[in-house]
Amino acid sequence: MSLNGKVAIVTGSGAGLGLAYAQELARQGASVIINDVNQETADAAVSSITDAGGQAAAVVAPVGSTETADQLVKTAVDTFGGLDILVTNAGILRDKSLLKMSDEDFDAVINVHVKGTFTCVRSAFAYFKENGVAGRIVTIGSPTGQRGNFGQTNYAAAKAGIVGMVRTWALEMKKAGVSVNAVIPVAATAMTKTIPFFRAAVEADERGEAMPEFFRKELGFGPAQDVAGVIAFLSSDAAAGISGQAIGVGGDRLQIWSHPEPAVTEYHDGGWDYETMLSEGKALLEANLQTVGEKMPELPAELQPQDAK
Repeated sequence: MSLNGKVAIVTGSGAGLGLAYAQELARQGASVIINDVNQETADAAVSSITDAGGQAAAVVAPVGSTETADQLVKTAVDTFGGLDILVTNAGILRDKSLLKMSDEDFDAVINVHVKGTFTCVRSAFAYFKENGVAGRIVTIGSPTGQRGNFGQTNYAAAKAGIVGMVRTWALEMKKAGVSVNAVIPVAATAMTKTIPFFRAAVEADERGEAMPEFFRKELGFGPAQDVAGVIAFLSSDAAAGISGQAIGVGGDRLQIWSHPEPAVTEYHDGGWDYETMLSEGKALLEANLQTVGEKMPELPAELQPQDAK
């Protein structure tokens, strides 16, 4: 197996996508530290791995603080003898439109996603560097962080921030031989179950059937297991030369997101003062406006929710 002898931490891995990542890492031979805020959920996740013949242990603690990050690394080393892989999946949602979003809504999401990623990566990288480990770090982004989404100011800021940190860390970690990437998953979760647009796909998955091709191909949408293979690959020695990337995956689709580049570049002698912006800059901007948000294709008639027809 590709990850035999490796030790991995997966934050937020008690259920959902994080559990799928942890289970796939274990299936490929890694020993895994499960992390969740609920003891019963964490224990069930550990059992799902050990009952299948793998090795796992749990750290029950909220991600965000340096104390939790250090505890995760220490538990990996004390329990399994080292650390090779970190997957920072832990996250929460506090969706509200801007004028309804409180300071607490904003701070809670930033603390788990951004600070939690920062503290866990810092602790893991310190261990890698001190022990000469060419480690693998996989962070989790979102299409919302790439393109924005209504009602998700905090989440968009967090996920965009994670990708920005990954680009910086790829530079800082290169000399140590540590790779770091962001995965942008599109997958069935507890949240997507509540969205009528995805109902036909979610119901097919719950019946144990393959999701319709429209979802798997047009939307790149599938079960969590479709993302887990990419996580395991990026955690392996085979991915040593891949770092600083934002990689989208879901259903049958794999994407490499481009780094931001100027769409148009123009020059004006003397600079772009207010008058020049009125006479030339306004037309230039209006002719090259960039889209925001995800534009969903129309659902085929046979996949429309029955109550929407």
